Amino acid sequence: MASADFLGKKYKLSTSENFDEMMKALGVGLVTRKMGASVSPVVELTEDNGLYTLKTTSTFKSSEIKFKLGEEFDEETPDGRKVKSIITLDGNKMTHIQKGQKDTHIEREFGPTEMKAVMKVDDIVCTRIYKLQG
Repeated sequence: MASADFLGKKYKLSTSENFDEMMKALGVGLVTRKMGASVSPVVELTEDNGLYTLKTTSTFKSSEIKFKLGEEFDEETPDGRKVKSIITLDGNKMTHIQKGQKDTHIEREFGPTEMKAVMKVDDIVCTRIYKLQG
């Protein structure tokens, strides 16, 4: 799969495991956790002249981050934490490291029919599978 095959495609959350545990570890409050767990966000990654945009859209909250690969940037997470992030791309695997009160490691693997996001905080691993939208 060529590196750009997944750009501009929309992936909708299909399954999620350990998401509540991960949000708890990050200190996210109960109401936000319940709302966050009840929605199926759509993720879309686009690129324009080396500037990438990662959009996450849901009925509860939408977020958009713009970044250049390998360059640190300030990010406010959907749950309101302020972190320093760096994102790299190796083929169809995108690694996203957020440094803050708690470091978060997110690996997104883009495939032809789904995107798998594996998030790690402390010793908690959360896996979320997003299906390609037709």
